[in-house]
Amino acid sequence: MPPRDFHARPTTDFAKESLFNILANRYNFSSIRALDLFAGSGSIGFELASRGCPHIEAVEMNAKQIAFIKKTAAELGFDQLHAVRLNVFDFLEICTAEYDLIFADPPFSLSGVDTLPSRLTEKILKPGGCVVLEHAAHYDFGVVPYYMERRQYGAVHFSFFVKP
Repeated sequence: MPPRDFHARPTTDFAKESLFNILANRYNFSSIRALDLFAGSGSIGFELASRGCPHIEAVEMNAKQIAFIKKTAAELGFDQLHAVRLNVFDFLEICTAEYDLIFADPPFSLSGVDTLPSRLTEKILKPGGCVVLEHAAHYDFGVVPYYMERRQYGAVHFSFFVKP
């Protein structure tokens, strides 16, 4: 459990369970490379690791949150989860790896959220891969390339982008 002084908006358990039910029908977690952007408490990365994902990178710029992710990953024996302390947009500028699954949960008020789907699908998403973007209700990504669908779970909205 993250410390009380965390300044993160974790994905609700209901939304996360629903999301992983969808993803489990599309992917064999034991054979994918995953990226968790704006990782916060690391709950998405931990869920991926618990489902056998062999390589997960969690990118977060908050030092306390990165320390928590590293400590918890070590305690759980999740050697496949690598926490990177960096601004996500800076990470995207230097990243040369490609991923099968990218989850991004940016702060809802963050400038540039509307550019994320295109930046992720064009640069670092493998063919056949999926970007899941958690976002505020007012965003509509229906005209963005590779957009597939939007799901809502209470106040949580996920848009899915799949690269053929």
